[in-house]
Amino acid sequence: MYEITRRDLIISSAAAAAVLGLDSRVALIGVAHAQKAMEQGFHRYKVGTIEVTALYDGVWEKAHDPAFIANATVDETKAALAAAGLPTEFVPIPFTPNLVKTGGQLVLIDTGTGGGQTGGPKAGTLMKHLAAAGIAPGAINAILISHFHPDHIFGLMTKAPENKVVFANAEIFVPAAEYKFWMDPAVIGTLAEARRPLAKRIQEMYPLMKDRVRQFEGDKEVVSGIRPIDSPGHTPGHTSFHVSSGSDQLIVLGDVTNIPALFAKNPGWHAVIDQDAALAEVTRRRLLARVAADRVMVAGYHFPFPAAGTIVKDGNGYAFAPA
Repeated sequence: MYEITRRDLIISSAAAAAVLGLDSRVALIGVAHAQKAMEQGFHRYKVGTIEVTALYDGVWEKAHDPAFIANATVDETKAALAAAGLPTEFVPIPFTPNLVKTGGQLVLIDTGTGGGQTGGPKAGTLMKHLAAAGIAPGAINAILISHFHPDHIFGLMTKAPENKVVFANAEIFVPAAEYKFWMDPAVIGTLAEARRPLAKRIQEMYPLMKDRVRQFEGDKEVVSGIRPIDSPGHTPGHTSFHVSSGSDQLIVLGDVTNIPALFAKNPGWHAVIDQDAALAEVTRRRLLARVAADRVMVAGYHFPFPAAGTIVKDGNGYAFAPA
């Protein structure tokens, strides 16, 4: 994993407050607490009476590629990473599913890379850290899927040919638009060559879990205290989630923005991983403006662990303030 030093944490907390003009409504994570969270691989916090556990599933140290961002160079990418205090020799893309304890249920939002089935050799630590948090896979009652990219769904099932369901007692809730798109047999021929194996795997996986898969649409509660927010562009049915308890709330953004040092700071940058980059930009700008104006707590799947905090306006873009 990429390391967060004590100096980095002091800068990220103290400088964020000074440079970004944060007020007392934002509680910045302490240095010792952040270090402990990274070491143990999970971090618990409350949204009203709801308990959220961020679970670290490792990091993809992505090699620089001129095609990664269509309208930014590798040098511009490195400069943005450096400005955020991140490594510049690669693009560090962490993975953080969230476990939500609500209404007497344990609800997992996204399932990680599947023991390193995707994401490279430093990914796949979810099950280790779930155990460290004292949670058995069989205790999870429901799983909410934001979209069908491999780093979000490959944790549902072990790889072929074993194809063993990992969370044996969980209902699986998926966005209807996402399911319809990927499960259409004709979609494979419409995708770029690199994406076709993913579509084939999706069409193999979900029928093996058909008795537990539930499609949802609209913005009604899927489980107690959690309702979907339509946020397409990254994929056709990409969905974020609104977690609320009383007046407290959390927006689980999913992949509305990849690492914030790049795509929140520069919301107009178009990533190759966004299926419809123009629509993804519209969605990103809309949701970032909303959570910044409302000072709502957010969780980002590819944000620096423990991946929860607030979004604040920063010049022509936005910055992430860990909380």
